[in-house]
Amino acid sequence: MMGLPSLALTGFGPTGWGAQLLWAAGMTVAVSVTAFAIGLAIGGLGAWAKLSGGRVAGWLATAYTTVLRGVPDLLVIYLFYFGGSQVLTSIGRWMGHDGFVGLNGFTAGALAVAVVSGAYQTEVIRGAVGAVSRGQGEAGRTLGLSRWRVLRHVLAPQILRAALPGMGNVWQLVVKESALISVTGLVELLRQVSVAAGSTREPFLFYVTGAALYLVITSMSGALFQAAERHSRRGWTAAR
Repeated sequence: MMGLPSLALTGFGPTGWGAQLLWAAGMTVAVSVTAFAIGLAIGGLGAWAKLSGGRVAGWLATAYTTVLRGVPDLLVIYLFYFGGSQVLTSIGRWMGHDGFVGLNGFTAGALAVAVVSGAYQTEVIRGAVGAVSRGQGEAGRTLGLSRWRVLRHVLAPQILRAALPGMGNVWQLVVKESALISVTGLVELLRQVSVAAGSTREPFLFYVTGAALYLVITSMSGALFQAAERHSRRGWTAAR
């Protein structure tokens, strides 16, 4: 059973790792938010390609979602981290720079996780768009609304309501995938926990603490998504 001296290692005292762990947890949130936002933009583009982009764009979007959902996420991170640095170095040499140009861990990790999450968000958004009747847009245009107003006031709220549960699941996936970015050297939560565990020889204490911090992040963000879902359903629930 862990005693008080061991528990003090996770605190904010002179021998505690509390500040470093909180900083690393913040880094995990930062890289997850960045990856999720970029993935959302990719997902929107992929959904458009599948629904309205034509045969070639639809084929490319299908190939993208099939490959990225079938390839291990860690492999994608390695490809971005090492492959991205190689590409940047080649571009630098072409521009007259002889040295190595590296891609930092945050950028490589966020882009890799974004590309993976974008494949899932493509399907989430495509499904949400398909859940909204085409007659909704036609009815709005019949009332004299412009295409922009139909999208903003009629279609977008319904698409968002249908997409939020799936987006919440993708967010949880992104948070968990962010732990893989530790292989790039980025000091996020898992890497900081590993460093603390090795330095203090208290692996059980710190890995349990890391699990608790991940649970706090996912629980709080899950509650935010649930609140957003309830808010998006207010008018629809009242109408029913």
